[in-house]
Order: sequence, then structure tokens, then C-alpha cells
Amino acid sequence: MIYMDRKILCYCFLFLLISVSANAQELRANISLNTQQIQGSNRSVTDALQTALHEFVNTRVWTNAVFTPQERIECNMMFNITSLVGNEFSGTLSVQSRRPVFNSSYTTNMFNFVDSDLRFTYVEGQPLEFSDIAYTSNLTSLVAFYVYIIIGLDFDSFSPFGGTPFFQQAEATVINAQQSPERGWKAHEGNYRNRYWLIQNLLDSRYRGVREFVYRYNRLGLDRMSSRPNEARADIADYFRLLQEVHRRRPDQHMFLLQVLFNAKAEEWVNIFTNGTPDEKTRVTRLLKEIDPPNIARYDRINSQ
Repeated sequence: MIYMDRKILCYCFLFLLISVSANAQELRANISLNTQQIQGSNRSVTDALQTALHEFVNTRVWTNAVFTPQERIECNMMFNITSLVGNEFSGTLSVQSRRPVFNSSYTTNMFNFVDSDLRFTYVEGQPLEFSDIAYTSNLTSLVAFYVYIIIGLDFDSFSPFGGTPFFQQAEATVINAQQSPERGWKAHEGNYRNRYWLIQNLLDSRYRGVREFVYRYNRLGLDRMSSRPNEARADIADYFRLLQEVHRRRPDQHMFLLQVLFNAKAEEWVNIFTNGTPDEKTRVTRLLKEIDPPNIARYDRINSQ
């Protein structure tokens, strides 16, 4: 009887452990390596690296929040390797993340960014280690930085400024990497379009309007599109004023958070407002052209349909 009780207790503990582990993982990340530009690359090394990155991102517990498998954040990280000399990899990293829209099968882009300062060393079989309090390697610091950005943006979309703790973790990663010889971590690198300025913008109180827009647009706008599409679209048109206010206060080179948002959302905005009223189309097109001149031709499509 004692043996059976211990056996049952062991099974219960194992079940609880598995349940907690399954619920704790935050991401469902697709990790890919493109090595087509490298002649005679060692497939064994790149395959091992891809597997190690997949396990590092998808099995590590990044937060104290509890996620069910259905709630995991979908994201992609594509390592485009353009040079491999010995154990030194370099190229670019493309990062995208998505968020499901309530009561629909539609997912909306949350983040779409290309980091052009990808450089790291990797030896086959090398464990990928990361610490929140100390710099361990450029590869894991870079990946962890974008993991925290992805999680922070997702939390921002569900509650006002809910992503702040994760952006602070990303900021700590940047601070820890200040002595790194690789580019992308310092204020003067990358023509002010790097990791340093991305997290500075996200945590700068002068740009809070961008983060407020992320919440209102996703939670109060897109999530209501299935039930009240006309009201939701009209509200989204009003929310754009938050971005306009930020743009008018800080239209300088150090602020590229708006452009990061435009890269993720511009095409979606066109699709939403081609179904708008004539007044909505006129107001939204005028405003978006003011704050996002590179996409003027794209926004012209709103009025052409």
C-alpha cells in the first residue's frame, strides 16, 4: 500500500511538472538559416546551429507568465548567413512576430525588422548560454534581445504598457553588451537604426503615444472588427492621431520606432481603409502620408478602390 501511494504520488508530481513546463514556454518560433551565399558551407555545423537556436528560443522560460500552448507567440527568425570564415558567421537577421485577432482566423503582424549587424562565433556542439545579468555571447544576447522585444510588443497589445518589464529586460541585454566588439549595441552605430535606439525609443516617455497606439489599435480596434467593423474602423482612424502627435514632436533621426511600426502595419492599414467611408479615407490618407512619406504610393491605394 505504501509502495502504491508513493507510485501514485510520483505520477502526480510528474504530470504536474510536465503541465507547468508545457504552459511556461512563451514562443512558437520558426528558426531558419539561409546559407545559399556561402560556397561549400559545412552543413553539419549549420544544421547543429539551427537545432541549437530552435531549442534555445522555444524551450527556455523567458517570463514568469503562464502560457497555454494555444497562447504561445508565433514568430520567425531567419539568419541569412553571407559569410562564414572559420567559426565566424556574419549576415543579417530577419525577425517577425504575429498576434491572433480575437474571434477570427486572422493574425496581424506585430514586428517586422531586419538587423543588418549579424555577427557571431559558433562551434558545433557548443551550448548556447545566456544570462540576464552578464554578457555571455553575441549570438545569445542578440536572440534574447529580440525575444524580449517580441514578448513586450505582444503584452503591449493586450494591456496598456504591459510590455514594459520585457522591454526593460531587452534594455539590460543592451547594457550588458556595451563591451561587445560586435556592432549594433551602441548609440553611434548603424546610423541610429540599431538595437540600442530601438529599445531607447520603446522606453522613452516622449514616444509613449506609439505604445498606446499599439494597445488601442490591436485590443480596441482589430479585436472588435469581427463584431463591430464600422465602429472599430472609425476608432482606428482616430487612434492614428497618437502617432501624428509623436511624429510632430520628435521627427528626428534618433526616432525610428514609427518606421518599425509602419513596416509591420502599413499594408494592413491599406486593406482596412479601402472599405472605409469617403471621409475616413480622406482623413486617414492625409495623416498617414504626413507621418510616413516613404509609403505615400501605398496609401494612395486607399482612395483608388
